[in-house]
Amino acid sequence: MLDTASFELRVDGRRVPVEPQVFEVLRYLIEHRDRLVPRTELLDNVWGDRFVSDSALASRVAAARAALGDDGRTQRCIRTVHGRGLQFVADVVAEEHDDPPALIADPDDLRQEVRFVETRDGSRLAVATVGSGPVMIKAANWLTHVEKDWSSPIWRHWMTEFAARFRYIRYDSRGCGLSDRDLTTSDLTDVDVWTADLEDVADTCGAERFVLFGMSQGAVPAIAYAVRHPERVSHLVLYGAYAQGMRLRDPQSDAQAQAVVEMVRAGWGGTNPAFRTFFTMTFLPEASSDHIRWFNELQLNTADAENASRLESAFYGVDMSDLAVQVSVPTLVVHCRDDMATPYEEGRKLASLIPRATFVSLNSPNHILMADEPAWQEFLEHVDRFVASS
Repeated sequence: MLDTASFELRVDGRRVPVEPQVFEVLRYLIEHRDRLVPRTELLDNVWGDRFVSDSALASRVAAARAALGDDGRTQRCIRTVHGRGLQFVADVVAEEHDDPPALIADPDDLRQEVRFVETRDGSRLAVATVGSGPVMIKAANWLTHVEKDWSSPIWRHWMTEFAARFRYIRYDSRGCGLSDRDLTTSDLTDVDVWTADLEDVADTCGAERFVLFGMSQGAVPAIAYAVRHPERVSHLVLYGAYAQGMRLRDPQSDAQAQAVVEMVRAGWGGTNPAFRTFFTMTFLPEASSDHIRWFNELQLNTADAENASRLESAFYGVDMSDLAVQVSVPTLVVHCRDDMATPYEEGRKLASLIPRATFVSLNSPNHILMADEPAWQEFLEHVDRFVASS
C-alpha cells in the first residue's frame, strides 16, 4: 500500500521506511503506470531543476525495488527498458478516500490549541499546544508558523510524534508566523530577548519542570534558559545546534554569512523562487519536488524579507560557548553527519562544551529530518531512551 496522503509505504501491513525521493519515484511511476516513463521525465518531476546524475536515479530505483521485494533481475514491479525508461508493471488497485488527506487531517482526533502570550515588553507570541502527558517546550527557531506548520509534510511528523509522547508546546518567535511581526521595539542581537520570550512562554505552561527542546537556532535560548533555570529543566535536547554563529567560526563562514543575509534581503519575497530554494536545499537536500514547493511557500508565510534577514543576521553573531560550559542539566546533543545547514563539527564542539552531555550522530544530510528516512526513527528512539533513563 502506497499512501500518498500520509507518505507511507506498507508491505504486508508493515510500514517500510523509504527516503522521500524513493517514495516520489514510486508514486510517479504508479500514477503513470499506463505507459513507459522516460528517465528525463522522472528526473524533472521528482528532482525539479536540480542536476541529478544517472547513478543517483538508478540508486533510488534500486531502493524502490528493494522496498517492494523486487529486484533488477526479476522486475516484477518496476520494468526497465534500457535507453528508453521505466514502467510500473505490477497490478494496482486505486482507492479513493472521501475524507480529507491524512496529511492535513488530525490523526486520532489530534487537535492543537493556538493562543497568544504577552511578553514582558508587550509583544504577542503565538503559542501552540498539542498532546498530553509530561511537558516538552520547543524554543523558537527561525522560520516557523504554528498554524501552517501543522499541515506541512515538512513539520507534521515532528508534531504528531512529540504529541504522542508529551504535551508539546511550541511558539513562533517575534517577527515570525502568527507572532507580532514588528521588530522595531526589540534588540534582536541580544540573547536576553529570545531567552525572556522563552521564560514568558514557560511561565504559562503550568509545569514546574519540563523537557526543553532546542533545534537549530532554538538552541540559543534553550541553553541560556537551562543555565538560568536548571531547577525547571528536567532534560535538555539539542538538535542541529551550534555554540558559535557563522560569522564567528572562520573567515570563510563569515563571508558566507554576509552573502546569505544580502541574498535574503534582495530576493526573499520576490517572484523568483531561486532565492528561497537555496534555503530549502540547504535544509532539505534530499527533498522531493513536492516538498521543495511546500517549504518554499512556508518560507514566504513565516516572515517577510526584512524580518528574515534581521533574524538570520542576529543568529549568525551569537556565541554560546561561555554559557554552554555552565549547563548543569542532563543534555542530549544530536547532529546529522552531513548536515548542510549546521556543520557536523559545530554539533561536536557544542557537545564537548556542555558538561556530561551525550552526543549522538545520525546518518542524514537533512537539517530537518523527514518522516520516511531511517534517521528520523533513530532520533525518536534516542530521545525516548534519554528522557526515560535520566
